[in-house]
Amino acid sequence: MNPPADPRQILMVIAPDGFRDEELLEPRAAFQADGFRVDTVSVKTGKASGMLGASEPITRTITDILPQRYEAIVIVGGIGAMAHLWRNADLHSLLQTMAAQGAVISAICLSPATLALAGLLQGKRATVWEMPESIAALQQGGAVYTGDPVTIDGRLVTANGPDAAADFARAILSLLALPTSA
Repeated sequence: MNPPADPRQILMVIAPDGFRDEELLEPRAAFQADGFRVDTVSVKTGKASGMLGASEPITRTITDILPQRYEAIVIVGGIGAMAHLWRNADLHSLLQTMAAQGAVISAICLSPATLALAGLLQGKRATVWEMPESIAALQQGGAVYTGDPVTIDGRLVTANGPDAAADFARAILSLLALPTSA
């Protein structure tokens, strides 16, 4: 794998509405404190709205991204993930490309379902915000559901919701500190 053009970059993906505020804000603050540049994108440009009132300006979409620039991708959860991210073919393609390049692939809350539906969780241990639709998506994708707050399997990190946001960020940073072949 070639090193990223601009090392120490993380990509965060949010729904255009209904993303979970602390699942964006807490990890992003931790990544930036550790020296990473963080770019946030969505499925459309404009102002994205969080479930608790956060607002995030979006100037680029998933299709504008050069995946080789990023060491990790973080799919933020919230109720908007179901409608906008779970079955988004462009996001699935981006995730598959980044996984093939050895990037850390991560998702929190309802968004681990996106990883499952993208075909990245077959035989992998994962967690998710527990509701019938999210558990069904993990099962459909062949994941082994753990029910833990945070689950790491190889270079995949999943977390079950906003209470796990800080531990989720720490898990991602711990993987980024390891060599890519780890």
